[in-house]
Amino acid sequence: MTNDGTNNLQSDQDPLSIGELITLEEAAEYAGLSKESIHSYVKKGRMKAKKRGWMWFTTRTAVDEYLRSRHLKNIPKKYRKSD
Repeated sequence: MTNDGTNNLQSDQDPLSIGELITLEEAAEYAGLSKESIHSYVKKGRMKAKKRGWMWFTTRTAVDEYLRSRHLKNIPKKYRKSD
């Protein structure tokens, strides 16, 4: 763990090794975004995920890490999950 200067401890551990693997669809539901957006972030390297066979998997920790790096209000509405 490292200190980021704000007295918040940051884990040096890979977020894909923390918690159980979830599908990108489950990640989208968890994040409140569309599955297409999540898949795009993974393909662009913005969100950590791994491919097993033909399916992509990530963890809630990886989703949380991505969301902390980008505020929901900055995500274009067309990429948000419709209510």
